[in-house]
Amino acid sequence: MSALPPCPACGSAFTYEDGSLLICPECAHEWNPADTAASAEVAKVWKDANGNVLQDGDSVTVIKDLKIKGSSSVVKVGTKVKNIRLIEGDHDIDCKIDGFGAMQLKSEFVKKA
Repeated sequence: MSALPPCPACGSAFTYEDGSLLICPECAHEWNPADTAASAEVAKVWKDANGNVLQDGDSVTVIKDLKIKGSSSVVKVGTKVKNIRLIEGDHDIDCKIDGFGAMQLKSEFVKKA
């Protein structure tokens, strides 16, 4: 028995083959594994609020006051962040901000410096 990939919609491990398609019995999602492999090769491109492409090591500037969850502190507009690292997820910038420490930011709230 071959190991089939989990369902991309719900993550269920109980997928099965039906001809050239893979089917998830839990959420009824159907997909072609060849299409999934082709789309996985597309590289993710991160863009700032102005549409400029971001890369690891770039410097960015915060364009909006950002409240820090669990604290009364605020990252002010114009705060410059150096040497960013791009990651997958909702908050796609991993960085260190002077005076605040390590945190993650959303690329929609920064512009390339």
